[in-house]
Amino acid sequence: MELQLLLFGITKDIVGESSHIYNLSKGETAGDLIDQLIQDYPALKDLNSLAVAVNGEYASKNTLVKPSDEIALIPPVSGG
Repeated sequence: MELQLLLFGITKDIVGESSHIYNLSKGETAGDLIDQLIQDYPALKDLNSLAVAVNGEYASKNTLVKPSDEIALIPPVSGG
């Protein structure tokens, strides 16, 4: 299934675009997505944290993803 990913901050720099179409098998979870992305983009493994938001809400690793979902990769954030 094709997923539309929204990328921000360092994840955008690593993947090379702010929006990315990604293929994943049906029945996969947010955790499966992260695992696959790390295989395809090893620099993601170096991040202190990497969260996934599905339809505007933080997702657990067990959250199922489907093609109609809005999926965003949330990199570590620093502030002051």
